[in-house]
Amino acid sequence: MGGGNAQKSAAARLKNLKSAGKTDEERKAASVKASKDSVAYVCKMCRQTFMINARPPQLYLHVTTKHPAETATPIVCFDQLADFDPEDPKGEKAAAAEAAATKKAAAAKKKKASAGGDMLDGLLDAGLSKGKGKKNKFGK
Repeated sequence: MGGGNAQKSAAARLKNLKSAGKTDEERKAASVKASKDSVAYVCKMCRQTFMINARPPQLYLHVTTKHPAETATPIVCFDQLADFDPEDPKGEKAAAAEAAATKKAAAAKKKKASAGGDMLDGLLDAGLSKGKGKKNKFGK
């Protein structure tokens, strides 16, 4: 049969807590984080701010449009543009070069490993055995 007043009060309290949203501390922390994120990148020349999600191509675009004299050295405006290549804004060429280097290193390692097999054959020819064979369970 139905619940008492205590049960109804507890359900109402729980419902109100869920709909209340964030506490004052949570709101304050979110505000501080948002203010930090909004000024993540600052141009050293004109002090224009960029949000945390600004990518190097966007920062480089700022340099070329607002400070055309500094296009050759974009580091003057943003330290984050130290390794940025305007010819390869997404970094695809660099990634392809790195993949090729990794592939070349793997091939060299494989070649070296196969050369090690020749050394084993040399040892076996010299009279060393591979080791004891498996023993038969029945002693035969």
